[in-house]
Amino acid sequence: MTWQLTRVIAGTFILISLALGSSASPWFQSAYWLWFTAFVGVNLLQSGVTRWCLMERLLRKAGFTAEA
Repeated sequence: MTWQLTRVIAGTFILISLALGSSASPWFQSAYWLWFTAFVGVNLLQSGVTRWCLMERLLRKAGFTAEA
């Protein structure tokens, strides 16, 4: 369950930061939000290579278990 929630959170972060960072968006705030998009992408890449994810660890400590 934590891996599913991690992907939902990452996808949500990416979509929100794109909405806030893209000048074509009605919710545009600053292009600096695109750095957050890149940060999430790098963390997804790192977790895919190393099989270690900080978000999953935080979710487990918050009480979410790996069982469905």
